[in-house]
Amino acid sequence: MTSIPALLHVATPSLSIVESGLFNGYDGVVIDLQHGEVGLETACTMLRAIPRDVRYRYVRVASIDSGPIGRLMDSGARGIIAPTVESADEARALVAATKYPPLGRRSLGPSRPQLYSGSSYTEAGNDAVECIVQIETRRGLDAAEEILSVDGVGSVYIGPADLAVSFGLGGGADWADGPVYDAIVEIAKVARAYGRTCGIYAGSPTYAADLARAELIDYVGLGIDLVMVGAQARQNIASLRSES
Repeated sequence: MTSIPALLHVATPSLSIVESGLFNGYDGVVIDLQHGEVGLETACTMLRAIPRDVRYRYVRVASIDSGPIGRLMDSGARGIIAPTVESADEARALVAATKYPPLGRRSLGPSRPQLYSGSSYTEAGNDAVECIVQIETRRGLDAAEEILSVDGVGSVYIGPADLAVSFGLGGGADWADGPVYDAIVEIAKVARAYGRTCGIYAGSPTYAADLARAELIDYVGLGIDLVMVGAQARQNIASLRSES
């Protein structure tokens, strides 16, 4: 099986984290404006520092707001992830913010030279930027078919922790059974039916590989920078204490 693309969630306002993650093997990043400390200005700078041949230059926004979304795309974002999408109307609002007319209402105001290549800049831009709905609640799960049928939606990103909370379970990732896993299977099934790709956040590489082997996902957000630093710190300190 060919390895699926792995994306690093970046919650700290650091170009060095992005550079290090990509250098050490990650296929892309999800710059996170929903959780963490990254603001709009810093996110735009971080995007400009990512090599243009990196396909997965994704940003998770805090809300569906065409102003910040437009600036992020003009700075080089190749995918916008909108959190907690629960209806077709919210999906259509995301399409409107991320796509040029006639599909959407994105304003034409390029701030970087040759951001998109093609005879039609707007058509090339629409092809280049992924419109990604994040389904992470039972309500979103129930509306998955109407959400993923919206023209212009290209992918669904599953948020397992909030999905678990909506089922009355403790938050967390890497669910291998129970209602959260069943929801993952159902969302992936609907995504395939409408020709959308499917991604998920995961903490474990083994778990992500299992989902890929089951043909449930096409890419994975694998780990969060702050969580990874914390885990390594705990391991280092535990090893030091055991040797003392």
